[in-house]
Amino acid sequence: MRVFHIGPGGVTENDQLPTSLPDATQGGFVWVACARREFEVMQTQVQAMLQSLCGAQLVDLHLSDLLNKQLPSHYDYTSQYDLLVFRRLAAGTRETDMEHPGEPLHAPVRHSGPPVLRRIDTSPVGFAVFDRLLLTVHPADCAVRDSYAARLYMAASDTRGGSARLPTSPPDLMLRIVNLMVDGYLDLRRELTRQLDHWQAELLNPRTRFNNWSALLDARLSLHHLDEICEDQRAAMQDWIDAITTWAMPTDALGRQERELLLVRSRDVLEHIERVVHHVRRLEQSAETAVQMHFNVQGNRTNDIMRTLTALTAIFLPLNLITGFFGMNFDFLPLIHNTRGIWWAAAIMGVAGVGLALFFWRNRYLDRQAR
Repeated sequence: MRVFHIGPGGVTENDQLPTSLPDATQGGFVWVACARREFEVMQTQVQAMLQSLCGAQLVDLHLSDLLNKQLPSHYDYTSQYDLLVFRRLAAGTRETDMEHPGEPLHAPVRHSGPPVLRRIDTSPVGFAVFDRLLLTVHPADCAVRDSYAARLYMAASDTRGGSARLPTSPPDLMLRIVNLMVDGYLDLRRELTRQLDHWQAELLNPRTRFNNWSALLDARLSLHHLDEICEDQRAAMQDWIDAITTWAMPTDALGRQERELLLVRSRDVLEHIERVVHHVRRLEQSAETAVQMHFNVQGNRTNDIMRTLTALTAIFLPLNLITGFFGMNFDFLPLIHNTRGIWWAAAIMGVAGVGLALFFWRNRYLDRQAR
């Protein structure tokens, strides 16, 4: 468990549940980041902490949502807090042991597909957003949590107005973490595109035999799964934006500005999700098109081979007819007793073969470039 106290003065961290919130007049809030198994073991203490600091506890259904490892992205709310479950698209596939909550297991979960897709973990991350406290439930050893914690320290230590770039509220922090989660996939898209482009080149190369069908099919299934995840993410963020618009308008200028910034950041996250959806669908269509083009090319190659074999058969058919005619067991055949008969027969066969070859070549039946 990592607990961050974020305020205008900077960021402090400890590993104990907070007993108080920062002074409301000075601003600031608390971020409590738990591993999923850790949250499951310590949910009684966490509920007591929420009741003491925020005056409300998580309802039972929301507790189940935060502990569910297969839950799709969605948004829900109560009068005391908002709940967002967002499936991440980032590296990390390890869970934790109940006896050692928060400590990741050493055996990673194995996935099928290309190496890039195997590195994408779609485990859900839960956010419980209170007025001055953010509770997040992550998979064990979550790279997103650690990465954003490092960003917080960098922003707090920046002497060029770093505190101004710190999140100002729990919703602001949640949106920044979600944005980092979405950008984690955007960082992998170049390598994923390169992998699929390599497969396309192999599929369309007539000199190679493509044998990696299982990985290609796994990639198509994984891309389809990512498309469904991104659709759920988009729906959850749209519900969050709709909820922000129903909030009461603050009376002070600073409050109105913070609300406008939340809307802007929410729309920015939604735009990033749209980019991921567009890219995933483009890759899925590209893989499907490559497979179709591969079979079309194979069909064209088969047609070319059959056309060439048919032309060769047509060239040798009259030659077989001539040899069969002169091979009949009769004494009285033309040229059979002539000393120059063999040369006349060879000349007739040569003229017939060359003539037919020229005819087929002019009609591009024997042209290698005809596709």
